[in-house]
Amino acid sequence: MKKIERRAIMCLLLAGALVIGLGIFCYKYITDGSDWAVFTANKQIYNNKGQLCVGTVRDANKKVLLANRKTKMKFSKDSEIRKALVHTTGDKSGNITTGVNRVFASKMSGYNILTGTYSMEGKGRTINLTVDSSICVAANEALDGRSGTVGVYNYQTGDIICLVSSPNFDPKNPPDYDSAPSGAYINHFFSSVFTPGSIFKLVTAAASIETKSDYASWEYTCTGSDDYGSTDRVTCQEAHGTVNLRQALADSCNCYFGRLSQQLGPDLLEQYTKKAGLTRSLDINGVATKAGRFEFPKSGINLAWTGIGQYMDLVNPCSMMVYMGAIANGGKAVYPKILDKVTFSSGIPASFPGKQKTEQMIEEHTASVLKKMMRNNVEDHYGKENFPDLAICAKSGTAEVGKDKRPNAWFVGFLNDDAHPYAFIVLIEQGGFGSQVAGSVANKVLQEVVDKY
Repeated sequence: MKKIERRAIMCLLLAGALVIGLGIFCYKYITDGSDWAVFTANKQIYNNKGQLCVGTVRDANKKVLLANRKTKMKFSKDSEIRKALVHTTGDKSGNITTGVNRVFASKMSGYNILTGTYSMEGKGRTINLTVDSSICVAANEALDGRSGTVGVYNYQTGDIICLVSSPNFDPKNPPDYDSAPSGAYINHFFSSVFTPGSIFKLVTAAASIETKSDYASWEYTCTGSDDYGSTDRVTCQEAHGTVNLRQALADSCNCYFGRLSQQLGPDLLEQYTKKAGLTRSLDINGVATKAGRFEFPKSGINLAWTGIGQYMDLVNPCSMMVYMGAIANGGKAVYPKILDKVTFSSGIPASFPGKQKTEQMIEEHTASVLKKMMRNNVEDHYGKENFPDLAICAKSGTAEVGKDKRPNAWFVGFLNDDAHPYAFIVLIEQGGFGSQVAGSVANKVLQEVVDKY
């Protein structure tokens, strides 16, 4: 009797293990099934070269950017479109990790948990992107082969309409991987971080507005240099005289912001950097942006340079662009997206991505104050005539990256225009002065955006 009882218990344990195992399998099948199905060994959707052979990619104007076929990847017939969007479409070898054939493989294959990747038509699905190929071409032409990135997005809908990374290449005739220009296979907009320079002063200014009751009246007299010891000093390009926050932001006065950083302290600077979303990775329809990195020394010269946007500060362009959208939109923006919708080959919608707002990145009052200050930057310093007919609010940055290198040129901001709610970011590596170099690129791209939309 005892033997039968032991055997019954053993059978129950085995049955329980089977049920648990089946449950784990079903859970993994639901959560990871798409990854299993789009493994390159699946010859139903991959050719002998390991390339996805189903699915089509179109831009916001329904122009075909990429069509996967049994024998090859067919790119746009326009070489300028191919080059401008190579970091979005990807390359033949799959070396660009942000390419649609890697990011949206399961969507393009038409995978679902019932039929897997099987399709009666065998053509896969059509991926409709938010990017506008004509705007991207204009941005790539404005970059003129210089290393950097340009991004523009609608901070009310989340649509990224411009996403260009340079250097780039023609995916139809790619260079050898080893001989390609440095950074050609990296999407700088999503996958890189850079020293921000003075564009980070917007974060320091936000911390001041929200925590200092005298933020508007506190002044500092800039002589062009400020000593932090016998050899340590913060310098400006010129002596700005006595300035308040509004004037210091327009003049980009390092001495003012260095002393302001001492008053705020490392904890507040860290708190507001995190609040601005600059220390975390964003998920852009399955593309993970690179998280920014910062250090916040307790005091002294290094803390001063941290609040100025130098020292160990590193920001991701996409994350900074979203922060611009939050300032423009009263403290919250919509998370950016590059995927508009997925359709069957017949054109019937298969799925629509949702719209999600960011958390409160900046208080509404603070956003309003910064918006006016950023408009003043343009009127008082950059010149409205350099941005004709654009209601642009902006901040430039000239980020030092090494004694033997020219500084990185930044220009970030948004259009304060209900009809054109676009935030933007322009970076030109070792480009020189931000407002002159990156600002001119921003103007060319935004003029195209306003003319078209």
